[in-house]
Amino acid sequence: MDQEKVIVIDFGGQYNQLVARRVRECNVYCEIYSYRTDIEQIKAMNPKGIILTGGPNSCYEQDSPTYTEELFALGIPVLGLCYGAQLMNHVLGGKVEKAPVREYGKTEVMVDQTSPLFENVEATTICWMSHFDYISQPAPGFRITAHTADCPVAADEDPERKLYAIQFHPEVLHTVEGSKMLYNFVRNVCGCAGTWRMDSFVENAIKEVREKVGDGKVLLALSGGVDSSVLAALLAKAIGKQLTCVFVDHGLLRKNEGDEVEGVFGPKGSFDINFVRVNAQERYYAKLAGVTEPERKRKIIGEEFIRVFEEEAKKIGTVDFLAQGTIYPDVVESGLGGESAVIKSHHNVGGLPDYVDFKEIIEPLRNLFKDEVRKAGLELGLPDYLVYRQPFPGPGLGIRIIGEVTADKVRIVQDADWIYRSEVDKAAKEYREAHGEDPAWMPNQYFAALTNMRSVGVMGDERTYDYAVAVRAVRTVDFMTAEAAEIPFEVLQTVMSRIINEVRGVNRVFYDLTSKPPGTIEFE
Repeated sequence: MDQEKVIVIDFGGQYNQLVARRVRECNVYCEIYSYRTDIEQIKAMNPKGIILTGGPNSCYEQDSPTYTEELFALGIPVLGLCYGAQLMNHVLGGKVEKAPVREYGKTEVMVDQTSPLFENVEATTICWMSHFDYISQPAPGFRITAHTADCPVAADEDPERKLYAIQFHPEVLHTVEGSKMLYNFVRNVCGCAGTWRMDSFVENAIKEVREKVGDGKVLLALSGGVDSSVLAALLAKAIGKQLTCVFVDHGLLRKNEGDEVEGVFGPKGSFDINFVRVNAQERYYAKLAGVTEPERKRKIIGEEFIRVFEEEAKKIGTVDFLAQGTIYPDVVESGLGGESAVIKSHHNVGGLPDYVDFKEIIEPLRNLFKDEVRKAGLELGLPDYLVYRQPFPGPGLGIRIIGEVTADKVRIVQDADWIYRSEVDKAAKEYREAHGEDPAWMPNQYFAALTNMRSVGVMGDERTYDYAVAVRAVRTVDFMTAEAAEIPFEVLQTVMSRIINEVRGVNRVFYDLTSKPPGTIEFE
């Protein structure tokens, strides 16, 4: 990425990825680095701007994350957010201490509209606060540019040195004009031109793949998810028949999903590639027979995928490159970028697989966030239903079926899920057509799961003893926290009626109201 960039220095804040995403929404390329990154490495990157994230520590404590004072003397604009704001003031001679009143949540902030950060921002605006400490005395040379009823320094700045500090979080949606503030910083203060666009990314990525691959052969495990599908489309445009995609249908996909993937990438699709579909459903069901523990199911599904993929790869022979759909959150969450705790290990990151004979790995989407991957997919001509597919766990329906996985249970959850998603989509479409916008209840993710509970029911004057299906719908910004979506009761009634009447083996439907935390979005 040899264009202009802003870098985010991460002090362990939970919103580090969100900061980078918001910067990229301003069409400015942005990467995340740990506060442990050496100042010489920062200089070598020649960033147009630097943003310091929030974090859980108190900057005045001896062992807290910090950064050298030299950072603030480079002449590069620096914006400190929350902990970053306190650290900037602390390092430069201001005073930070425990706040007499802790601020948390939506807070009314009065801003000085003469500040470059608050240009075109309302004089009183709603922002998201989350802090125990506060800046009790700004650093020398700084002037206060925002305050609240309880926080005398909600923002301060030293424009001559291009240093800006804000106590709240502009990156979260709860800060009503936060995107405007970040735009003011990266485009106006930093002087970025805004050249980071998906059309140019796709064009450059295709060119880079062609140059790297030459006349070599590339192998891709195509799951049918958004990331691997976009990667397949990009590689197809770049190298055509030099690409072989292996699609392992483990029988745990959503209804008709395997056929949809084949329809796009197979012989009748619009991409001229080598496409191999392995129908391994019975093989998976046999391996999962009698297994009820969720982690064991995950392991079996993952291991069996490797075995099937390895078998197909051996038929192809030696390939030059193995392509992986690694995206930027995979890199950050695996502890290879930023400072936040490792959230989970991603199969695409941190180690080369040893089960395929290849020379090198390529990851063309490695620098993209999920929303950017979707935009790239549209640029590449993928259909909307594939690009905007909901998040789907790697083990598929294996972890949306509580207890043992069987072919009959897969049929039940596939049919129930298809009905549920169809009815939610239909209700949302009708609202959109009537009001010109999405309904306020529209969930980010919604699906059906099969509980392991069976209960007595009455259908057609006969006693039944069948399964209960649970339907789930959540609204979330970052998938780290989520609330149950308030889907209209009449929609849920229709869903319940259709599932019980149309799906053999079900006589009850539950709606899951659990938020995250304490629950998770998935069931297992």
